[in-house]
Parts: sequence; structure tokens; C-alpha cells
Amino acid sequence: MIVISSALPTRAPMMPPFDQLQFGTTLDIAARSSAGPNPENQDNFLLIDASGNAQFLDGEQLRQQQVPGWPAGHGRVAVLDGMGGHGHGRQAAEAVVAGLLALPACMTLAQLSSALDELHARLQAQFGDDTDRDMRPGTTLTMLELRPGQAALLYHVGDSRLYEIGAGEASPLTIDHVPATTYAMQGLIDEGEWWRQVHFEYRSQISQAFILGNAFSNPGELSDELCALSPLNLPPFLYHLPDRRVLELDPAAVYVLATDGFWACGAPDSWVARWPQLFEGKRNAAEMCDALFDEMQLRPPPVLHPDNLSAIVLRSRLADETALPTDIKIV
Repeated sequence: MIVISSALPTRAPMMPPFDQLQFGTTLDIAARSSAGPNPENQDNFLLIDASGNAQFLDGEQLRQQQVPGWPAGHGRVAVLDGMGGHGHGRQAAEAVVAGLLALPACMTLAQLSSALDELHARLQAQFGDDTDRDMRPGTTLTMLELRPGQAALLYHVGDSRLYEIGAGEASPLTIDHVPATTYAMQGLIDEGEWWRQVHFEYRSQISQAFILGNAFSNPGELSDELCALSPLNLPPFLYHLPDRRVLELDPAAVYVLATDGFWACGAPDSWVARWPQLFEGKRNAAEMCDALFDEMQLRPPPVLHPDNLSAIVLRSRLADETALPTDIKIV
């Protein structure tokens, strides 16, 4: 198994300020990233709005860029957690963000999957040719491609997560790529044990990451390619959560894309269960995002393992709601 020590071109004229991304009249999105107590923030995120304005981290600083030829109304959001234990985690996450900035807007799941698999192989060659395989850098990648007027496209690698917050519950919409999932795929543990190991406790191990490769195909050896989890290789209780799928966003729900620093604690299920209450009464995605970070600082969960923190909060706007700018904060 692969052990992870977990833990953000030229500008076009008239770019909006960093807090002025617009995802159209239907979506309200906010992002925030923090190094926490660590000397380096190896997390990253990417937002590309409906006009092709992008914001991301480079050298741990917030950057902006205009994506040329970006189709009006399309959006892209992603969180990444570079693998610091393998070295060059920040650089790996930054390289993937650069690849996503160069990736044209995708309208089909097949197009998105093919393009990202090609990016993985290209970056693996870039980072891995002269690197011992066990020390090859890697990063998680959890992203949503936001197609105008259509359902979103989900692509997921690693142990960052996408949550749906609704009806008083926080439901994970992604599967962690960790040893427990390997065991479940092999029929060695059942549904209850999988949930216990993945969501009721915290373990700093990972079985697959972008650039790094996967330990699903052969748990005793790291394979170069990515292994997409789907009903073809998942146990029945995880069939509904394939890594790559079309995802219809519920307009009544809130969605959180986050890195694992948010549940690196002694009882992650109890901590995550607090999120719906944190969001109650908040007027927009920016306030919800702030609430997550404030809670971690002011009322952290017990047995917390300090790590980098990155989150994107996404929600639908109400029909009579005034469009507000996206909010991004780096601390």
C-alpha cells in the first residue's frame, strides 16, 4: 500500500478582482485554502467561471488567469491534495492545475475521462522517469465539470471528497481510494467494516493518486495507470458511487469539495455530521465556507491531526436572489 502524509500566462486585460468570479445566475460558489500549522500548503484548488476567468494557487499564492476560448456558461471546480510524504506534493498539485487550465471544456463524460487519463500519463512521464516509483509524487483530484443547462460531470481520484449537504445530513458522493476500499473490492470486508474504516476513523494511507498511479490492480505493486472504480469492480454496496459519472445536482442541497484535513480526526463521522448545522442560516456559499474554517479553528474535532485545508462550497441560487460574487480566501 502507498502511505500518504496528508496535509493552493499572461493576464488578460480588465480581469475582475479575486473576489469577482461569476458562475452565472444559478450557482453560488466559494473557495478557501489554509496551510494550517504546516510550513507548506500542498493543497490546491481551481475555479473557472462562466466567462473563463480562473483562480488557483501557484507558489502558495492566489493567481488569476483568463482561459482562452472558454465557452460561455461553462464552469469547472476542483480540489487537490498533494502528497507531501512523497516529496514535491505541492508541485504535483500545481502541475495538475496547469493541465486543467489547458484542458478544453468537456461536454461528455467520455471526453473528460479520456483527457484526464492522458494528462495523468503525461505528468507521470514528466515527474516519474528519473524517480523511484515508490517516491513518485502524486495528488488527489476531485472535480466537477459544470455544463450549462445539463447535469455536472464528476471525476475523482484519491481521498479528497465530494459531500452533499441536505435534509440535515452530510452524504459522501465519492469513494476514498484507500486500502479499505481495496479490501472491499476483494470481498475481504463487508459494508459495515468498510464504513467503519473509511468514515468512522482516520488512516493516513492512500491506494491511488493522480500522477502516482494505483495499488488497486495489484495491491502488492504500484501500477502506472489509474483504475476507475465502477460497478465493474466495486462491491454492490458501492455501485452507486463510481469515480466518473454524470451527477445531477439537487438545487435544494449544498455541495462541498474538500481535502482530507477536514476529517483527519478521531471521530470523523461525528465531526462531518455537524456540517449541516454549521450551514444553517448562512446567506451564501462564502459564509458557509467561512463557517467550516472557523469551526476547525475555534471548535476543532477531538484528536485532530493538523493538516492543510481546502474546500469549495457550491450551492444553487434562489430564483429571487441577487447574484453575489464568488469568494476566495487564502490563509
